[in-house]
Amino acid sequence: MILYASPGGCSQASHIALVEAGIPYTLVKVGRDKKTDDGRDFNTLNPKGYTPALELDDGTVLTESLVILSYIADMSGRLLAKNGHERWRALEILEFMTTEVHGAFRALFRTDSAEADKDKSRTILAGHFGLLNGQRGERAFLVGEQVTIADTYLFVMLSWAAMMGIALPERLAAYAARMRQMPSVTHALVAEGLA
Repeated sequence: MILYASPGGCSQASHIALVEAGIPYTLVKVGRDKKTDDGRDFNTLNPKGYTPALELDDGTVLTESLVILSYIADMSGRLLAKNGHERWRALEILEFMTTEVHGAFRALFRTDSAEADKDKSRTILAGHFGLLNGQRGERAFLVGEQVTIADTYLFVMLSWAAMMGIALPERLAAYAARMRQMPSVTHALVAEGLA
């Protein structure tokens, strides 16, 4: 498989998941100019124009973080409970992050955003991270004692929060620091040139 990823982007969650699951893959980096590091036009692989994209062995290209992360979990038999409440909670939290949390960063990444819009985003994100902190409680990971695909995505969102100077609840900041030490996270950060 080939993972098309933008270093530090939300595609990093899929990158971490592939490493954590032990699935063989090739990483191809995609720049802001939509050129892959091997010289191709990324838009020909994913006309939506954004990462992640996962090219399967048969040439099928999957897009959207929720789909790719679920595929990785299903293929590996890891990172997501097979059934029961832990499965549905992990998917519920992942959906919340891929839509609401990720979307709330938009104004912070845009250089033309008004300061009032950035302040509104910071307030929304602080509320979202407070909610996620409460949902996690005292568990090691978001829905239990094992890492899930929801945790890989949360790590990226917490990294963005740190980059944007958004204060995190103490337990969530400690969780992010612990995640950063996981071998799969370290591997992905090094491969993306971010460690």
